[in-house]
Amino acid sequence: MLILVSWVNTLTAILTFASLIGYAVVYTAYLKRATPQNIVIGGAAGAAPPVLGWAAVTGDVHPYALLLFLIIFVWTPPHFWALAIFRRDDYSRAQVPMLPVTHGVEYTRWHVMYYTVLLLVVTVLPWLTGMSGLFYLGGALVLGGVFLYYAFVLLDPPDEFFAMKVFNYSIVYLMALFAFLLGDHYLATPTLPQGIPFVPL
Repeated sequence: MLILVSWVNTLTAILTFASLIGYAVVYTAYLKRATPQNIVIGGAAGAAPPVLGWAAVTGDVHPYALLLFLIIFVWTPPHFWALAIFRRDDYSRAQVPMLPVTHGVEYTRWHVMYYTVLLLVVTVLPWLTGMSGLFYLGGALVLGGVFLYYAFVLLDPPDEFFAMKVFNYSIVYLMALFAFLLGDHYLATPTLPQGIPFVPL
């Protein structure tokens, strides 16, 4: 906190502290064992880094930073529930009420599908708002299409280990998505639908 206040800015320090409390106290100490929606609610803390980075560089929180937050927030449930499906016995023995433990594997698989569809929609928003251009849009649609394929196969997987394949892809997916976003910033001229003004990153 001292480093952030002294060498970055107060806003970043406050947001970082709030994220720390959200993760270490609200999520880890309470939500994780209180509700099967633990990672949905607790995902807010995990989605904070883009907002913290934006605040550190610019000194404020732009709507584009919140859009990056939204992408990670919506990505978290299908990412983590895929792992929870594979490790459901461990969670059950530890008495952690993850969704596949409390509501069953099939129910969880469908929720992975629902959130993956929502994620595909949300990842188009940077292009729709003029934050990014066609380079990013193409990458987001391809990556999202593959994620959707994985989620569809997960509904009736070929083996028990397939859930881990979904989990592993979700990690690659997020890394590649932000790589496309970064590449678009440097390589592409954003397409501005409906005359929305472009604000450079």
